[in-house]
Amino acid sequence: MTTKASTTRMRRSKTTTANKEVNGKKVQTIQIQNLDIGKIKPDPDQPRKTFDEKLLSQLSESIKAHGVLQPITVRKSGRDFIIVMGERRYRACMLAKKKTIPCIVRTYENNEVLEVQIIENLQRQDVEPTEEADAIAYLNEKYSPSEIAKRLGRTDNFIRQRLKLSGLIDGFKHFVRSGEMTISLGVGVALFEPEEQQMMLETMGEEFNAHQINRMINNQTYDLEKAPFDVADKTLVLKSGTCVECPFNAANQGNLFGEGKMVCTKSACFETKKSKSFLNLIEKSKKESVLLIPGIRQYWADEENNQLVISQLESNGLKVYLLDDVEIIECPTEPTMDAIKVEYQHYDYSEDELKAELDEAIQSYKDDLEMYNSAKDNGFVNGIVFNTETYQHKNAFVKVIEETENDSTEYSAPLANRKMADCTPQEQIIKINEREIRKKQIENNKQFEEVVQMIRETDYINTKKALSVDEMVAFSISLFENNVDYMGRQKYFSKLLTGTSKMTEVETVEHFKKNFKKDVFHKLIRYLLTKQVHFGESNHVNNLTNISFYNAIQGYFKSKIAVIEKEYTEKRDKRETRLKERIAVLEKKIQELND
Repeated sequence: MTTKASTTRMRRSKTTTANKEVNGKKVQTIQIQNLDIGKIKPDPDQPRKTFDEKLLSQLSESIKAHGVLQPITVRKSGRDFIIVMGERRYRACMLAKKKTIPCIVRTYENNEVLEVQIIENLQRQDVEPTEEADAIAYLNEKYSPSEIAKRLGRTDNFIRQRLKLSGLIDGFKHFVRSGEMTISLGVGVALFEPEEQQMMLETMGEEFNAHQINRMINNQTYDLEKAPFDVADKTLVLKSGTCVECPFNAANQGNLFGEGKMVCTKSACFETKKSKSFLNLIEKSKKESVLLIPGIRQYWADEENNQLVISQLESNGLKVYLLDDVEIIECPTEPTMDAIKVEYQHYDYSEDELKAELDEAIQSYKDDLEMYNSAKDNGFVNGIVFNTETYQHKNAFVKVIEETENDSTEYSAPLANRKMADCTPQEQIIKINEREIRKKQIENNKQFEEVVQMIRETDYINTKKALSVDEMVAFSISLFENNVDYMGRQKYFSKLLTGTSKMTEVETVEHFKKNFKKDVFHKLIRYLLTKQVHFGESNHVNNLTNISFYNAIQGYFKSKIAVIEKEYTEKRDKRETRLKERIAVLEKKIQELND
């Protein structure tokens, strides 16, 4: 949309023109002048600072062969001319050692030159992102993001993302310019105040580390859709107001995460609201006599954060029950066929088998629902179970497991359900060791997830090396574990299992690697090919997987396939012959009617 201000500027802009008579009428035409290239000077305030040397060289060669096809635009400055638009063509002419260059001379007033240069540059496809961001930020001082988007032919979201990118500190802009940092990651960092960005930069060190930056962003941003409090509540923390209207909500900064996703970028405020919501939860528990159960197992109770939560509950006069101390009944979710299909997506189940699984799940749901509805009759009371890290919580029915006072049966309850103080020294040793095993398991889970996330952020998939033996072993085991059912393992791969029943998982992998041969790899691939084909409405002429499989097996079973094909061809030919006869009779009747 052209504003009144821009219309006025367009009227003020003067162009060197000449009068020309067309069909008896005088019209003005733009006059192009071939100016001495020595009198042409680049504009030091030009917003575009980077030029691709390779592309300049290519343009220079084109100019040598064909000349300058589009004149540049300049403005008079004393005895010289300053480039307004076309510095790339000017540079290419200099490389081509041209003496003159075709120019359109215009006169501009006030700040029109910079604005024209910005808009002209931003309409190109090869603008460096941080320069583009700074240029859009300059235009934003005069125009709204929507107006800028219309002028440049871009989406509103693109403009808002570039506006956010303009807030990136120079230390990070360097990495965007070098290509080490993606634009989306740059926008993620730019969500934070400059001081916080500087801390992230110093924490990272001299070498750029995308994985580390992603971790810092994740640690300081919060998905408001998973917040343990009502994001529309204006009274939770009066000073902060509602998250929905907060300027630190990424959804209010230009849909930076897509689909209007609400992400908090002010960690201190989020933590304050989270803590306040937990205190409100404690007050609700005391006021309504609801059991408040932290999601903690005995073996993880001495972890620092869990100890803080337990002490906070105790200091508020609440008796602390851990997950091992209670029975919990949650409201069950009614199963659907779509949910069953997702659950069994990696199994080679027919529709009938899926229906059988659904019927079983529905029956289980009915049993669980009956148990849920009769919970209070069976001694359960209202409870709330909450996550000790996020404070997310859900309502449930809870019953405390009664402790036996009789000495003879004091330790009859499972060891895992008993408190450390109620155990003998020998049992305490067992519980300590079990806790340590579980802690290691959880730590290994977190370590593995972090490594995999880091790998996914690298260029590993595009590695141009042949697969190593370790990679082929990993792929083979993945195929075996996730795609070969019990019957298939016994029928085709029993040798792989020989002697591994008493091995640990790590030992089994090493055993597999030691005895690995490419024919095992090929065998697994072929087994998978036979299992991945599609039946029903998919066949060997309308489905890519099926067509490729059908072609692949021709080299092994061509004669057997030919026998089957022959049977179907004969049936098809007989049917088509009968069809032709029927059509011929009908066509004859039509002919008779027409006669």
